[in-house]
Amino acid sequence: MSVTRIVRRIASPKKALTAVALAAATTGMALTAAPAQAATTGASATEAKAIAHKLIPDTAQYNAFSKIVEHESGWDVDAMNPSSGAYGLVQALPGSKMASAGSDWKTNAETQIEWGLDYMNDRYGSPTGAWSFWQANGWY
Repeated sequence: MSVTRIVRRIASPKKALTAVALAAATTGMALTAAPAQAATTGASATEAKAIAHKLIPDTAQYNAFSKIVEHESGWDVDAMNPSSGAYGLVQALPGSKMASAGSDWKTNAETQIEWGLDYMNDRYGSPTGAWSFWQANGWY
């Protein structure tokens, strides 16, 4: 398992750095800083937000979508819940459901956003409906 994966699996950045530093010191490894983009194979959070804004021009709907994604994945295209296996920006369970929006669902923010938007519209009527449900239940 790579150091990057270990770091992403630990919730707290301080705990992550401490755990990785301890593991590195124990095994005699030297730690070096990696480029910020190295941790993800998909779009950055800024790029993903821009794509979502393009696909969801209504401000209220975009804001609701954004709040859900922020809570679910922190806008990390590669986010994976280790206990449930939920994956991606919108934490689809299983992540492979997003293949209905495109074969590049694992790495393409636009594919994940399109799938998530369709899911929210189909199940809750809109992203604002999904956000209302999320606020009441802590999930959607």
